[in-house]
Amino acid sequence: MSRETSREASREASSETSREASRETSRETSREASRETSREASRETSREASREASREAASGVLAHRPRLRPGVLLSGPLLSGAATVHLIRDPEDGSSFEVGPKEYFLISRLDGRRSLAEIGEAYADRFGRRLGEANWGQLLGLLGARRLLAGAPPREPVPAGPGRTVTGGLYRGSVRLVADAAATTDRLHRLLRPLLRVPVAGALLALCLVMEVVLATDVGTLLRDTGWLLRQPVALVGVFTLLWVSTVGHELAHGVAARHVGGTVGEIGLRWRLPVAIMYCRVDDYRFLAGPRAQVAVGSAGAFANLLFLLPFALWWAALDPGDPTRRVLSGLLLLGSVQALVNLVPLPPLDGYTMLGHALGVTRLAPESGLYLRLRLRDRRSAAAYPRRAQIVYTAYGIGSSVLVCLLAGVLVTAVFVSLVP
Repeated sequence: MSRETSREASREASSETSREASRETSRETSREASRETSREASRETSREASREASREAASGVLAHRPRLRPGVLLSGPLLSGAATVHLIRDPEDGSSFEVGPKEYFLISRLDGRRSLAEIGEAYADRFGRRLGEANWGQLLGLLGARRLLAGAPPREPVPAGPGRTVTGGLYRGSVRLVADAAATTDRLHRLLRPLLRVPVAGALLALCLVMEVVLATDVGTLLRDTGWLLRQPVALVGVFTLLWVSTVGHELAHGVAARHVGGTVGEIGLRWRLPVAIMYCRVDDYRFLAGPRAQVAVGSAGAFANLLFLLPFALWWAALDPGDPTRRVLSGLLLLGSVQALVNLVPLPPLDGYTMLGHALGVTRLAPESGLYLRLRLRDRRSAAAYPRRAQIVYTAYGIGSSVLVCLLAGVLVTAVFVSLVP
């Protein structure tokens, strides 16, 4: 009986101990779960606060409305090899660099009126991709480093050089002839503006074309008279002096035409490589003029000026008798002057026609890129096939066409020399 009572008491004590341990374990588990829930809630709150701060920071960046500095120039699209590029020009030092179409899309919209968020929305609609803060930071960092954004600190001023700057040496070099080429061009533009009106310029162009047609109908006489002129040293010096004066008008015409369509002339000077010395007129923002039409007009202005220079001599020539020695001198002047003007329109570098063709097609470095593409096509057709279809057509056509043109010009030159020298 005593043993039974003892076992019952032991079982009761053991059961009570087990229940107490279970309750303690349950309470501890509950407390641990509560602490874990509290920690998780705290971490979630912290993450949410961090995300909110990031959103606010990004919102602040995207609300920014940056704008380009006044005077920064952006070109239209240009084919360069297999890529399409745009040029951006620094108004202070005149340097330019290339960007792709996507970068141009963004940069061209930095006008101070649209926010980065608005530009980003337009970019996403156009290209199907949204820009992050890092993308904007990279782009704005590039523009800021080049001081192309409004508010950028100015560069250290460069001391102005003398009005007359000579570079090179005795046998090869150049000299700047005017201290302010833009002001000189402005004065010439005001003087010649009546001639630049479309009806007047059109009438003068028609007269030049009529003159060339008349001369072409009598090209045999012109060639014979030119052959005679080449054996008259005094008259020949006079003719070449007039042709040199014509080149002065040629170069200044580029500057006046550029000024007429909104361009800027950076320098007017004289360049020599003995025994030849010629004038030059550098248009700084040729690639940034308002469209290919304006660019082609500037490029063709030089040849137009050469033909205009010949008009009064053509009238004099037409009024003289065929046997008059003065007429023979004028024949040589008209033939050589016409060749001078028309050869400049040939689309081969470094002639004006080559520049005009590049502008008309919207292509930069047309000749070297054409040669590169044709060589690549011979060696690696797979790489050549990666070029856009338009690039393939343009480079193939120019590469083949320019080769044929060189051969034709060489044949014409040999024939003309032969005819002019044969009695």
